[in-house]
Amino acid sequence: MIRIENIHKKFADKPVLNGISCEFAPGQTNLIIGRSGSGKTVLLKSVVGLHEVDRGSISYDGEEFVNAGAKKRRQIRRQVGMVFQGGALFTSESVENNVRFPLEMFSDLSKQDKQKRVNECLERVGVEDVNDAFPSEISGGMQKRVAIARAIVLNPRYLFCDEPNSGLDPRTAIRIDELIHEITLEYNMTTIINTHDMNSVMQIGDHIIYLHEGKKWWEGEKSEIFDTGNKQFNDFVFASEMTKKLVKS
Repeated sequence: MIRIENIHKKFADKPVLNGISCEFAPGQTNLIIGRSGSGKTVLLKSVVGLHEVDRGSISYDGEEFVNAGAKKRRQIRRQVGMVFQGGALFTSESVENNVRFPLEMFSDLSKQDKQKRVNECLERVGVEDVNDAFPSEISGGMQKRVAIARAIVLNPRYLFCDEPNSGLDPRTAIRIDELIHEITLEYNMTTIINTHDMNSVMQIGDHIIYLHEGKKWWEGEKSEIFDTGNKQFNDFVFASEMTKKLVKS
């Protein structure tokens, strides 16, 4: 469980987040959605600690994060997996070395156990027999799968995904969404996904937060989306032709 309370953040005196409060439960795909500039990326990075908030509270399973000391923050961050937009793989390293990197940084496993864990994660995300390949030698969808494997290699309790299916064709994007959802349930992780893709919302959105101009304008389940009565949210939702088709069906 991740709980945030009354989060505020500004850059150069420009407010970006304005008093946002919500909870993200484990075993669910929690989605932060909104138009570009709505504050969703800043919120995600603030929760994970890549941005320092100006005011408010963030706690991980009851442990305060914002005002925690460096040691406590490191302990919490070791339980976090992150899938960055674009994958953010090390281009000069092999697939195997990319996935092994967190183990080299944060674990005391033997060389043999590290190799076993790398292979387990690559197999779990459906990327096998490419251990020695470099990111430029595999497809965009495979790169995203490798990024997910790297994110889960330390068995994290929390998973953060920033636009995980951006730049992918629709079929591959659906597969990546489904993979993240499956892993969330399998590991009972607290997963937070930042996206503007309504197809992702309708496919895997268990708990959804809609941001508009740095404020939380709506929160609920995907089954409630079509009865919100919130004009800004409705305009965002029904801008997607796929969503219109889903409503008609």
